[in-house]
Amino acid sequence: MIARGRAEYELATQSVGWLGKSPDNVSSVLTGMMTHIEVFEDYSQERPDALRNYFTYVSEKNLYLTYALVNPQGDRSKAPGEHTKNIYHTLGVVEKNAKGIVVRGAKMLATGAPLADEILIGVHNPLKPGIDERYAVSFAMPLNAKGIKIISRRSYELGVNPKDYRLSYRFDENDSIIYFDDVLVPWERVFIFEDIEMCRRQFKEAAAEVLMDTQSQARYAVKLHFLAGLAQAMAETNGVCEYPTVRESLAKLACYAMNIEGLFNSLIHNPRVDNGFYIPDRTQLYACQVIAQEIYPKVLETIRKLAGGGVLMLPSSEADLENDEILLIIEKTQYSSVASPVERVRLMKLVWDAVGSEFASRHLQYEVFYTGASYFALERLYTKYDWKSSKELVEKIKAL
Repeated sequence: MIARGRAEYELATQSVGWLGKSPDNVSSVLTGMMTHIEVFEDYSQERPDALRNYFTYVSEKNLYLTYALVNPQGDRSKAPGEHTKNIYHTLGVVEKNAKGIVVRGAKMLATGAPLADEILIGVHNPLKPGIDERYAVSFAMPLNAKGIKIISRRSYELGVNPKDYRLSYRFDENDSIIYFDDVLVPWERVFIFEDIEMCRRQFKEAAAEVLMDTQSQARYAVKLHFLAGLAQAMAETNGVCEYPTVRESLAKLACYAMNIEGLFNSLIHNPRVDNGFYIPDRTQLYACQVIAQEIYPKVLETIRKLAGGGVLMLPSSEADLENDEILLIIEKTQYSSVASPVERVRLMKLVWDAVGSEFASRHLQYEVFYTGASYFALERLYTKYDWKSSKELVEKIKAL
């Protein structure tokens, strides 16, 4: 468990925490399913074999997977099966035959889909028994299979200068809706078929969710350390590092980063034995998720306040630095005692790419909603927390 966690942390440093769906993310999901294969054995005789064989296949081929677990938003006041005019708005089963199942409809958010080899489909949304069974499926398919269409948002790296957008250019991973246009999924790739309760058990009773989100905490810790270092470098460049209020702000950023790293270390160093495997503790994980959602907006706000107008009074692009007349003015206006004017411009552009660009805004949305809306994260923690032990402490004092 510790070795796995450290490997995830080191992998995250390669993208300084900005690659959310790195290849170790969805592979953690599959590993978590395999640690609790008996959950699938309780459900079926054939589906566990499909999962075992697929796990072996992607491991030997070293494939990069993404996943799509969320139903398209549409009218959330209705269950998928209640959309009578468009029952395949959400991905569902059209028919089954000897070869497999035919599916139609959409899933989101397949982060990194344009880059991945295959996609894992599952269900995170509530489904209604008696209405939504056709949507209760889980399977995996190559993303170049016939009938699979990737509808991606605009790429933030497209057409930009790498020196203007150092993060966007290197680490943007397009989020996508995946549409299945009557795709035949062979039985050997079907893990769950029309079983609502099993779709819940796939992530909640197996270790899929736990291992996936532990990997995410490793990445998040690295990202916060990067942002703290970026803010400190900006403060040094602007000559304000010795101001008490600035040091307080930087100390808060360091505290946020160390807080998440400490929580991540607690996950891998204080696991629970579950089904014969060392698995991170769910209660600790849910606490991490709540704190992580709350911290990220505070981090960005702190850096924005430290930056002030410095991230706005910048040349339009790297090309301006190649124009002698403009460069002369830049050298007069972008002054720093510890960096050249060009170095200062490039640093402040990096700050903007981290906190203010489209890429940065997407990451804010990503971090705040990675584990769902905040009330879901709080509900999970409330349900899992050991209230009995806490109340026993109260009773102990009351009995004195």
